[in-house]
Amino acid sequence: MPPLSLYIHIPWCIKKCPYCDFNSHAVKSDTPESAYIDALLEDLACDVQRYQITRPISSIFIGGGTPSLFSPESFERLLTGIAQQVTLEDGLEITLEANPGTFESQKFAEFRSLGFNRLSIGIQSFKDALLKNLGRVHSGKEALLAGEIAHQAGFENFNLDLMFGLPGARPDDSLTDIATAINLNPTHISFYQLTLEPNTYFHKFPPKLPNDESIFATQKACQQLLAEHDYQQYEVSAYSQPGRQCRHNLNYWQFGDYLGIGAGAHGKISMGLPGQIVRTHKARSPEQYLNAIDKLAGAETISTLDLPLEFMMNHLRLKSGFSLATYQASSGLEATTLEPALTACVRQGLLVQQNNHYYCSEQGWNFLDDILQKFVI
Repeated sequence: MPPLSLYIHIPWCIKKCPYCDFNSHAVKSDTPESAYIDALLEDLACDVQRYQITRPISSIFIGGGTPSLFSPESFERLLTGIAQQVTLEDGLEITLEANPGTFESQKFAEFRSLGFNRLSIGIQSFKDALLKNLGRVHSGKEALLAGEIAHQAGFENFNLDLMFGLPGARPDDSLTDIATAINLNPTHISFYQLTLEPNTYFHKFPPKLPNDESIFATQKACQQLLAEHDYQQYEVSAYSQPGRQCRHNLNYWQFGDYLGIGAGAHGKISMGLPGQIVRTHKARSPEQYLNAIDKLAGAETISTLDLPLEFMMNHLRLKSGFSLATYQASSGLEATTLEPALTACVRQGLLVQQNNHYYCSEQGWNFLDDILQKFVI
């Protein structure tokens, strides 16, 4: 059985950003914080019973929304309740997402004392004009302060999210953002391009973005700067100091299992037999989630025909790629089920083969979507 993680979704934030396609909702004065903690613990109890969970939890990630809007008291009750229902691995990674506008020194010191040992901070940019264009509610000064507070609160391990290809951005803006982030000495930097996702305000009313050539040149220059400061790219948009990869996200990309609790949360559970994998999703709206006796909105077994693509969609995001032995163990399928697409990708120079190990070439890394299309049946 693969490792098992726990994802917890808290859907409220200060303001819905125009580019955001996550299940998030602007916070109200009467946000039912206590009732939501109750619902999360009920949700977990149902999943533990439904899937007969006996494996230990190897990581916890609380995302949103902006989970750091909740109080330390609520998170203490949540973490205590989780520990009463499942076994937690010693030294497990517990990540909390936060945005700069929510940072208070005392509050984050309390989060650290509760057992949170990793933060993921949604900076996006340190430039006020670009933040305004993105609809963010924090300033560049608050973004800098968030990094400083993370250190002061005792978080030795934290991630900064940064975006490039932003409306109104000049060629050197992202380089300045990356340099500023590096000076804050995070262990991890997520660096990804703004995309106009369906069902967002930006998709309906697209802002003017830099041209593709400028965006690509910006990406390459920033990647070089990150490498020069020993931030190693290990995934499409993830860069870490040596040994500081996000363990929770690595489990996703290595096709591990995860329980998903909270409004709109998704999960993936192996059912004991090789290749028998169920994907789950919970009631999406916070109101529906809170009122539902059973929070599960749907569960589907991944078909044998879809398993090769599902595996490749995750493993090929990693610089390290995958081995055929890992594919067979994860999917329960023979290596031949990746053919003829696998051989075609090697022949076209999109994938590199070393013995029975495969990973993207530099060219393939830039055309990952094209590679994955070859595994669609």
